[in-house]
Amino acid sequence: MRQPPAMRVGCCGFPLSLPRYAAIFPVAEVQQTFYQPPLPRTLEKWRSQVPPDFEFTLKAWQLITHEATSPTYRRLREKLSDQQKRETGAFRLSSTVMAAWARTLGCVRILCSHVILFQCPARFAPTQEHKSNLRSFFREIRREANSGPGGERLTYVWEPRGEWQPEEVQELCEELGLVRGVDPFGQAPAKAPLGYFRLHGRTRYHYQFTDADLKELLGLARSHTFCYVLFNNISMLDDARRFLKLAVGK
Repeated sequence: MRQPPAMRVGCCGFPLSLPRYAAIFPVAEVQQTFYQPPLPRTLEKWRSQVPPDFEFTLKAWQLITHEATSPTYRRLREKLSDQQKRETGAFRLSSTVMAAWARTLGCVRILCSHVILFQCPARFAPTQEHKSNLRSFFREIRREANSGPGGERLTYVWEPRGEWQPEEVQELCEELGLVRGVDPFGQAPAKAPLGYFRLHGRTRYHYQFTDADLKELLGLARSHTFCYVLFNNISMLDDARRFLKLAVGK
């Protein structure tokens, strides 16, 4: 299928076998790296099953963003010590969080990825402590990336949830060089060249987008110079296919 200019359309996860999926879509957002980073041989297999220009974006490991009390830790296969549990989440500059970042970065390199999503829980509220953590974390990982051989050209997408106001999110994104990840039907897209949309269903996960929804979505995506449009609802495969056809004018 032809791809629309200045846009990449796909799904959050693999609703088909990876080779079949990659024959239709140019991008997929990897979910497994959030719960438990896969083994290197698994990531190498994925990379070998897709064309060279296929793109994997991925979610950073939950140890960076979520505290150990989060229900998402039920899918963590590694056993954490009590100290590690105290050090997880909220972008703390702890040895545990930085080790989780190193593991995430290892996945990025194997998959030849360039875009990393940091999805936060609602409990990561806009407190001064959390803002300070956010600033310290991203300044540190950028410093490390720039000090390496040649540096690493990575795009960091931040998806806050909860009580954050659009203005303070925009200010932090501009200050730290982040891209705001949004569900454009839930939050107004940021005014920025790069957009990163995650479609969770207009009212719920089981929602299927209407033709009118997809036309509205296309207009929102085209307000950016370049935009990722990734579906994450139960009918993601069908909705992504329909949106792709609309975007290329078929």
